[in-house]
Amino acid sequence: MSRIPARIRTLTRHRIARRAGRVAALTGAVMLLLSVPAAAHADTGAPAHLAANSLPVVIANLQAWLMGILAAVATLFLVLAGVYWATAGGDPAQVERAKGALKNALVGYGLAVLAPILLQVVQGIVGG
Repeated sequence: MSRIPARIRTLTRHRIARRAGRVAALTGAVMLLLSVPAAAHADTGAPAHLAANSLPVVIANLQAWLMGILAAVATLFLVLAGVYWATAGGDPAQVERAKGALKNALVGYGLAVLAPILLQVVQGIVGG
């Protein structure tokens, strides 16, 4: 007779069966993925066109993204400044924190306005 109690043998059988089920499910999923045919990409003989843009187009796209990101961050700082100021309750440290956030917002808006000029300088440097 086995010295392992029946309860433990039953638990062990359940664990083995559960693990075997998981392995079978994973194996079935892998086999299914491998059996699905993939689309073949044949060469049509036509010349390939790269989707690269010219430097002025890239700089214009960069300008639009940069202005949008700077304006969004500046707006976030402006909202934070308003929240800090409204919740200051006369606390001088909180008021200074609000003033700092307001200054950061103004710097962000200034950079957003100057972004086209800065990118024109970059375009002039790289030769566009």
